[in-house]
Amino acid sequence: MNLDFDAEPLFSWYVVLLAVSGIALLVIGAVNLGGLKIGWRILNVLAGLGFTGYAYYLAFVFEGGTYTLFFKAFILPVALIANAVKALVSRPETPAAPAAPPAPAAAPYQPNAPYQPNAQYQPNAQYPPAAPYPPAPHAHAQAPAPAPQAPPQQG
Repeated sequence: MNLDFDAEPLFSWYVVLLAVSGIALLVIGAVNLGGLKIGWRILNVLAGLGFTGYAYYLAFVFEGGTYTLFFKAFILPVALIANAVKALVSRPETPAAPAAPPAPAAAPYQPNAPYQPNAQYQPNAQYPPAAPYPPAPHAHAQAPAPAPQAPPQQG
């Protein structure tokens, strides 16, 4: 492992900051905390993979020599984290209970009203429940007589 805070503190802190930024971006992209759109989430995951991968490379694979510190690269995680916080703060609140439907503006349906062929169509008008079916025949009504049968023929 290449992290040595006594010998190379700048390099070691750079690797730690890369790893922390990368993990933060991966979490923000994978777990939709702030209601980000899919494009922003994909960008967060890709940037997080890049930062975390580069931190892994510098900490475990890098064998010395020259390297370049990209402090400007930390602008991207700050901007993406700020975007996630903004989306979290501006997310609309979900109502506790659904609101009651508004009262109809038109008069209710009148079944005995005269027919008006030029009346306006009102799609949201409330109609009364349909009339029930006619009552069933009474139980004491006489059942129909069976059909007469022909006498058996002898032959």
